Amino acid sequence: MEIIRVEGISKSFDKLEVLKNISFSVNQGEVIAIIGPSGSGKSTLLRCITHLEPVDGGSITLTGRQMVKDGRYVPAEALREICLKVGLVFQSFNLFPHFSVERNITEAQVRVLRRTKAEAAGRAAALLEKMGLSDKAKAYPFELSGGQQQRVSIARALALDPEVLFFDEPTSALDPELTGDILKVIRNLASEKMTMVIVTHEIPFAREVADRVLFMDGGAFIEEGPPADIIDNPRLERTRAFLARLSRFQE
Repeated sequence: MEIIRVEGISKSFDKLEVLKNISFSVNQGEVIAIIGPSGSGKSTLLRCITHLEPVDGGSITLTGRQMVKDGRYVPAEALREICLKVGLVFQSFNLFPHFSVERNITEAQVRVLRRTKAEAAGRAAALLEKMGLSDKAKAYPFELSGGQQQRVSIARALALDPEVLFFDEPTSALDPELTGDILKVIRNLASEKMTMVIVTHEIPFAREVADRVLFMDGGAFIEEGPPADIIDNPRLERTRAFLARLSRFQE
C-alpha cells in the first residue's frame, strides 16, 4: 500500500530553486535511502514533506490523506492530524536541554496526544529499553554521549506512533565509533517493517538496509533503483563520480 506520494513539488528560497518538480512514492514498510552531495536539496525535501517548510507548488499525500494539492494546503486542523502521522529525526538531536530524558519523550505524548502522564511514562520506559537506555530516564541531555542523545531523539519520535519515520543524516553529528549504535537501531526498525525515508552518506548502510536508493543532485532525483543498481552499478556518470568521491573521503 502506498503511504507517501509526492507529485511535482517545488521550493525556492528567494531566487534559489532548491527543489525542482520532485515526484516519488513510498510503499508501507519500505525503506528509502536518499543520497547525494551537500546542497542538493535532500534536507529541504524532508522538511517540506513533514511541513517544517511550505512547498511552493505540487502535491503531497501522506498515509492516504492529501496534505497539499497544487501548492494549496488543507485546513489547519486536518493538516495537524496528517503531520502527527510522521516523525522526523534531526541530525542535531534537538532535545530540550532543561528536560530529563524521560520528559523529552513524554512531553509531546501528554500535550499532543493527550495521554495521561502514567501512559506516557510507560511508553517512554518501553522505548528507552528498546534503545538500550533504561538507566538514563532521569538523566539530562548534557549527561549523554552524542549517540545516546540521538537514540533518545529516535525514541521521542517513535513515542507519537508515527506511520512514517524520516531521518535527516542521523549519524552526521556523531563520532565514527558512535555511528554503529544508531545504524543498529535503524536496522532493527527496518526489520520491524517501519516505513522510513533516510537521508544518509553512509553508503554501505544504505546498501544493506534500503529497498530503494534515490540519488539527488541539483534539486532533482536523477537516478533511482535497488541498491545493487544505484550503488554498485550506477547508470549515470554523475552518480558514479559522487560515489567514487565519497568512497575516497571515507577511506
